[in-house]
Amino acid sequence: MLNKILCLLVALCMGLTAAAQENNEARQLLDRVADAFRQAEGVEIAFEVRAPEGTSEGRIRLKGEKFRLDTEGITTWFDGRTQWTYLENSDEVNVSEPTAEELQSINPYAWLSLYKNGYMLKMGEQADPRLHKVMMTASRQGSELQCLILYVDKQTLRPAKLSLVRKGDREAVVVLVRSYQTGQKYDDALFTFDKRAYPTAEVIDLR
Repeated sequence: MLNKILCLLVALCMGLTAAAQENNEARQLLDRVADAFRQAEGVEIAFEVRAPEGTSEGRIRLKGEKFRLDTEGITTWFDGRTQWTYLENSDEVNVSEPTAEELQSINPYAWLSLYKNGYMLKMGEQADPRLHKVMMTASRQGSELQCLILYVDKQTLRPAKLSLVRKGDREAVVVLVRSYQTGQKYDDALFTFDKRAYPTAEVIDLR
């Protein structure tokens, strides 16, 4: 039953068409959400990811374009240009410079700039009166992120849930926000890999 629901979600996203006024309403809401996020300074978010391959929990700390993402067995740092990904099982660190589209599958909050280009926007019907529902559909079939459905708390303008459909996937990935703390003070060093903390790790430069 779950698979059928998710496949229906994908089909709905692929077939979306939006009137100009609907686009404007959705875009204005996302502008407000993005502004609220940027004004919050450092942000710490605990979340749960429900994907076809299983369920996991994690924490992401953000400061502007920088982030540190901690999930089960994997830690990712991004300083705005360079990304380091530590894999606990193999004790190795992969170093890369991801594109904007590649970041979409790593950082759930990359939509803060993503929605401005290449996506059709539409407000969706939402059963929960406390939430807004915004639907984003890629205008190009080759986009890494084909569809994103965002649920936003009406009072705080904070994301409550994200549903993502990636290129080549038939099922959605759902990100549930468990806690959201703003005003955090982070040193820039938090967003870069410190070799001293992982002395035995093999560093693999993929740039």
